Amino acid sequence: MTIAMVRPAIAQGQNPLLPHNLSPWGMFLNADIVVKAVMVGLAFASLVTWTVWLAKTIELALARRRARRRIGMLEAGAGLAEATRACADARDAIAQLIRSTAREAELSGGIVDDGFKERVALRLERVEAAMTRQVSRGIGILATIGATAPFVGLFGTVWGIMNSFIGISESHTTNLAVVAPGIAEALLATALGLVAAIPAVVIYNHLARVISGYRTLLGDASAQLLLIISRGQGIRAAALSRAAE
Repeated sequence: MTIAMVRPAIAQGQNPLLPHNLSPWGMFLNADIVVKAVMVGLAFASLVTWTVWLAKTIELALARRRARRRIGMLEAGAGLAEATRACADARDAIAQLIRSTAREAELSGGIVDDGFKERVALRLERVEAAMTRQVSRGIGILATIGATAPFVGLFGTVWGIMNSFIGISESHTTNLAVVAPGIAEALLATALGLVAAIPAVVIYNHLARVISGYRTLLGDASAQLLLIISRGQGIRAAALSRAAE
């Protein structure tokens, strides 16, 4: 009876061929160096994704708040000269739209005609495009991560499974309990690839929508400035003010 009890105990003992820790961290530590490099790269890509999300969320929130405040000032009936004075030292997008309009008024000598309106519209369009490019800077990397991370993870998985099959041939065993940990380590790379890619795609689409809304605000500000110059509100005063500077 004693021998019968000892045999199951030996059978239940840990197999030295099996890893002792099958947690994600344990599988990472037991993985091949190439698979480890893939996992570290994907973790870094995920960190970059969330860093870009935080930075761009704060930047766009502040930019949209300033834009709404400037648009409110223009809608309240402020003339070009008054608007120019209000944003003399500001660096936000609509302040640059206002200063660009005042600069064209200065160059045109305060004369409002069809040519002046066309030149102002061209200036406003260029400033809008420049400001949109500025706030869009950095989000392209999210599209790159979203597109490539699954394939990078798949590469790690293929490499890990290849090593698992090599291990099968070297150990001369087809015991699934021996082979499965290596395959699980390989599949962890694909899981990390998806963890990096899915948030990157979602965040990229979200930021693209926010930037599109911000550009709409810039378009509203440009429309208000065109209305102001159509009425001739403070055009000559703005030209004189710019000339005095």
